[in-house]
Amino acid sequence: MLDKINSLKAAIEALSATSKEEVEALRIKYLSKKGEISLLFNDFRTVPNEQKKEIGQKLNELKNLATEKINNLREAVDNKQSDSNDLDLTRTASPLRLGKRHPISLVKEEIISIFSRLGFTIAEGPEVEDDWHVFSSLNFAADHPARDMQDTFFIQRNPDVLLRTHTSSVQSRVMTTTEPPIRIICPGRVYRNEAISARAHCFFHQVEALYIDKDVSFADLKQTLLYFAREMFGKDTQIRLRPSYFPFTEPSAEMDISCHICGGKGCAFCKHTGWVEILGCGMVDPNVLDACGIDSKKYSGYALGMGIERITNLKYRVKDLRMFSENDVRFLDEFEAVH
Repeated sequence: MLDKINSLKAAIEALSATSKEEVEALRIKYLSKKGEISLLFNDFRTVPNEQKKEIGQKLNELKNLATEKINNLREAVDNKQSDSNDLDLTRTASPLRLGKRHPISLVKEEIISIFSRLGFTIAEGPEVEDDWHVFSSLNFAADHPARDMQDTFFIQRNPDVLLRTHTSSVQSRVMTTTEPPIRIICPGRVYRNEAISARAHCFFHQVEALYIDKDVSFADLKQTLLYFAREMFGKDTQIRLRPSYFPFTEPSAEMDISCHICGGKGCAFCKHTGWVEILGCGMVDPNVLDACGIDSKKYSGYALGMGIERITNLKYRVKDLRMFSENDVRFLDEFEAVH
């Protein structure tokens, strides 16, 4: 055994390599699980007890020597290659520009991060939906204006297949397949048949949140909204809730935040009111719970939803919604420092 160790030691001390491939081959030969040093360790069990201490020390010294030698060879090869003036013919003739994160993606991930700290998990669903998940399960009456062709894109004039107009369809899918408690956030793209302008688009992005459990109250909703507003816009942000109407919530409200530009004093951005509207919310209507198979006498919940473009406008003051989808690199370059 000692003769083998001394022989390997001499061979390792004399090792040389001129490329990364040669260094890797030497590593495999001596240090891999089936390498020569590993085989010596396997034979160690046959060594007499009185020699185990001496030979064990020699084996460890041999392994350390091989490791150090191969690392030195690797470093020498790397330094040699980095100092080489050879042309890299695989590189492009022009330098490649690194991509930028889209502002919609930046804001969406920030919203998701805030709600994830409250225990919400992400839920997703199809963009091509059926009438039941988009409207009927959410307490939309048969003659509700949102069902009109002016608002909704129907597929091949089929009144039962359409592009979802809100991500609430994901909520109805989760409610019909999941037992409470439910705590989800639903980000995604939605579609509405609207004229494209600086303030509107035929597609945009939403994030909606849903929480269903026993004894959920409007106070729980308000505290969640206050936490979100201050995490997104700053710790001094104030909120106010105004009564509103949505088919799937009762009572319903729209939430305003104190203008973070003027601090609530009034400016052109907030139209000198000191407040800016950012989302809609409310307690889930018992009819929605019952339609989705949840006992409304046992459970209650709240829902809220916001347009990501709206939040992005508030954070970065993007005045034209069309900028988000025109792929203008100059526009995206403005968000390089936000990553």
